Amino acid sequence: MTTSRRAFLTRAAAAAALTVPVPASPAAAAGLDPRPGSDGVGDPLFPTLGNGGYQVLHYDLTFDFTPVTYDFTAVVRLSARATQDLSSFNLDTDGHTVGSVTVNGRTASHALSAGRSGQELTVTPAAPLRKDAPFEVTVAYRGNGKAPRAGLTGWRFGSDGGFACAAQSSRADTFLPCNDTPSDKATWTFHIHAPQGYVAAANGVLTGKDERADGSAVWHFALRERMPTELLGIAVVKGTYLYGTSHTGLPLRHIVPRGQEDVYAPVVARTADHLAWLEAKFGRYPFSVYGLHIYDGYTDALENTTLTLMGTNWFRTGAGGDPTYESTMVHELTHQWFGDSVTPHDWQQAWLNEGPAVYYAALYSEERGWSVMADKMKATYAKLDAVRASDGPPGLPKALGGTNIYDGGALVLYALRLKVGGRRFDRIMGLWPRRFRDRTVTSEDFIAHAVTVTGDRSLDRFLRDWLFGAQNPPMPGHPDWTAAA
Repeated sequence: MTTSRRAFLTRAAAAAALTVPVPASPAAAAGLDPRPGSDGVGDPLFPTLGNGGYQVLHYDLTFDFTPVTYDFTAVVRLSARATQDLSSFNLDTDGHTVGSVTVNGRTASHALSAGRSGQELTVTPAAPLRKDAPFEVTVAYRGNGKAPRAGLTGWRFGSDGGFACAAQSSRADTFLPCNDTPSDKATWTFHIHAPQGYVAAANGVLTGKDERADGSAVWHFALRERMPTELLGIAVVKGTYLYGTSHTGLPLRHIVPRGQEDVYAPVVARTADHLAWLEAKFGRYPFSVYGLHIYDGYTDALENTTLTLMGTNWFRTGAGGDPTYESTMVHELTHQWFGDSVTPHDWQQAWLNEGPAVYYAALYSEERGWSVMADKMKATYAKLDAVRASDGPPGLPKALGGTNIYDGGALVLYALRLKVGGRRFDRIMGLWPRRFRDRTVTSEDFIAHAVTVTGDRSLDRFLRDWLFGAQNPPMPGHPDWTAAA
């Protein structure tokens, strides 16, 4: 209708003093108040990471990767639940060409826009979604692992022409459109195509393998426990699977570089003892399988759920001939309880991941005579005041990756142990992953937990000073410890 025609009809209606009822919209008639979901969840460190208006219940990812060229095609199906009436919602994505999007089997319109940590894929369903209603989103897309990204990439490439996934903290969107926030955990299934000469890997248990006439195969995996996107662990590599069991019968599966099985078999065999050492402290391992993926395309270590990723560069003996890399293996395995099963609600709570991992790796190292924990903690105490000033205290970091959340987080736990004694400290730490298994948590939860377990209300102020204070509090039992000038 033209503007002049609309104005004419408006004047005519007024002149005749008629009241013309306006039909309610279909959404309003159905009792809906549909609005767009937010393009972020308000994470203090990554404000536009994740999306509001829904919660993902399950991801089903089909991924067809071509080594050497790094091209891939993929389909992801998200089963979700609306947490408000939705007219549209966003997915985090980065560097993908989106072919089609459906919601509940009906074609949905979609648009890409720039985001602060990647790109935003805005999906508008054919009909609004009602609060609390389940719905399914299917996105068909393609890309190249080495293509430019708007944000950081999670792709890691090895000498074999394959790749491994290192998505933490905001890089899962370079592999699939998703709700890329630790506050939204889901179960997962994977169907990953690997050509002849390559194996596929993913989080969870291998549930099947479909062989094809050309020698390639589609590998099927299922992670039945909930996982946030940042712990995604898919890979296609020239590797060999090595199998075993823990002392309690937990299935173990590891992927090592092909041709180096004899080198790494004794290394991965140490995992059973590491599990026994940690299970004695925290209770049963919280997932259905565990293992290491050792890959020359990665130089760090990352606690991908059920499948820790470590670079080949780690596995050298120390100056005294000791296998000190085992401390790193224990660090990442500790994360399966602290971070993977019990997950920080947002990234400003990251000390809850890294503090325990550093602490127990140091304890393991000390028990084997490779280091002295008190020396490490004293050195951390000396420099942490300066770190608090520049990077924020352990519980309020300004960014990820700093000493404050790693060694500083461990120092908080060390101080807590000296404050409450070994027996009560062990009870605090042992009950934490059992009480909050499969949940997301905050520093406030940990403080309340420590008070509840011990019955000591003074721990509230004690932990707040250590976690959020601008300066180190006095170290219990060590009045001589001072911050460096």
